[in-house]
Amino acid sequence: MASDTPTIDSDAVHAYVEGYLPEEDALAAARRRADQLGAGPISPASGAALRFLATALQARAVVEVGTGAGVSGLYLLRGMASDGVLTSIDVDPEPQASAKRAFSAAGVPPGRTRLIMGRALDVLPRLTEEAYDLLFVDAAKPEYPGYHEQGVRLLRPGGVIAFAGVLWAGRVANPSRRDAETVALRDVARLVRDDDRLVPVLLPLGDGLLVAAKSR
Repeated sequence: MASDTPTIDSDAVHAYVEGYLPEEDALAAARRRADQLGAGPISPASGAALRFLATALQARAVVEVGTGAGVSGLYLLRGMASDGVLTSIDVDPEPQASAKRAFSAAGVPPGRTRLIMGRALDVLPRLTEEAYDLLFVDAAKPEYPGYHEQGVRLLRPGGVIAFAGVLWAGRVANPSRRDAETVALRDVARLVRDDDRLVPVLLPLGDGLLVAAKSR
């Protein structure tokens, strides 16, 4: 007897989800520059999720760790309130210069972005406590656990922290993988899951998006 359960083509589903919302010209150009720089931009579906979150939060103050040539920044800015300010932190001047070009090409007023060059774990402690609606992290994976506590400190009640790339091409699900990046991603997933101050969800978008809201 034939089964009534349909066979799921996971690759086709993934392609459908990622292609659901087409990217505008400015975003597509920023993505090409990010690829050229080896910056590894977030996927279109992950970007759409960031825009959704920024819109739902009516975000006016957002922090981004890892400028990534401006792709994620454009998604965040598109969802934020018209007077919202994006603070983007990166240790490398080249992605930030590329992001400035991307923001300008997209018609983003200069006053809506604040680019800070430096190590985020040094910069974040200097930012104001509970002053931010959203913190997005897409940077060096071994540092992810350090961003958890800083995120909780910086977010207002009801604010959201989001970590990109947490599935690491499936490596986190393989217990034999013990490299620094994979271990750090498992650690941050555990820290967020076990933190009573956060309400988390792990989304299979792009290479994984771990999202958590700070309890009110």
